[in-house]
Amino acid sequence: MKVSVGDVVLPGDHCEEIVVIGEKTKVILGPGLRKEIDQIYVTKAGILKKRAPNTYWVDNHQKRYVPARGENVIGVVVQKAGDIFRVDVGGSCTATLSYLSFEGATKKNRPEIQVGDVVYAKMLVASKDMEPELVCVDSHGRKGRLGVLSDGFVFKCSLNLIRKILSPNCPLLESLKNEWPFELAAGMNGRIWIKANTMRETIAVGNAILGCEYISNDEIKSMCTNIASILAGHVS
Repeated sequence: MKVSVGDVVLPGDHCEEIVVIGEKTKVILGPGLRKEIDQIYVTKAGILKKRAPNTYWVDNHQKRYVPARGENVIGVVVQKAGDIFRVDVGGSCTATLSYLSFEGATKKNRPEIQVGDVVYAKMLVASKDMEPELVCVDSHGRKGRLGVLSDGFVFKCSLNLIRKILSPNCPLLESLKNEWPFELAAGMNGRIWIKANTMRETIAVGNAILGCEYISNDEIKSMCTNIASILAGHVS
C-alpha cells in the first residue's frame, strides 16, 4: 500500500513518496521514521506529516520521551554524583549534567544546584548505546534561556501537545501573551514550566495549554478570550 503525507501509518509501512524526493534533494527524517539502506520505514503508529521543504515525521500521542540530540528539555535534578548531576528527563534512564556545563562555571566557581531543582537544558548526547548528556549552554558557551528555572510551576503533557503549541501555526501563546505577561519554557520531553504574576494567572495559562490539544485554532482563540474575561472579572 502506498503511504502519502496525511495518511495514518503503522510500524513497518514503507514510505515510497519520501524515497522519490530524497533522490533529488536532502531529506530530514524526524521521529517515527527510519532509513534502511535506500528505503524509509515507519517505526511508530500515527499520522505522516511534512514541513517544507523536505522534513518528514510521524505525529502521534506518545508520552514516553526518547532522547534526541539537540532538543531542549526540562529536567529535575535527582542526585549529585561527584562532578555531575543526574537529571530525570522522563526517559528510560536519567541524564547526566556536568557542573562545567553552565556559563562561567569553573572548578572554583561551581553553580549552586540542589537536588530537586528544575533545569532547562539541551540534549548534547542521545544514543541508544550511551547515557544521555545535557548542557546548559549553547555552542558559544552562553546560557541564553537555559539554566535553573526558579519558582514557577511545572506540569506534564503529551509530546504531541508540545509540538503543537510550538508550531508557528498555533495561535495559543500569541493570544495568551496579548492578555497578560508570563514566562514559559517548553521541553520536548513533555514538560512545561510557567511563571506568571499571580498563581491564578499561572494556573489559567496551564489550563489553556492542556485544553488546546484537541481543538482547532479558532477555538483556541475563543478559549483564550474567555479565560482573559474570567480573570478580568475576578480582578475587578
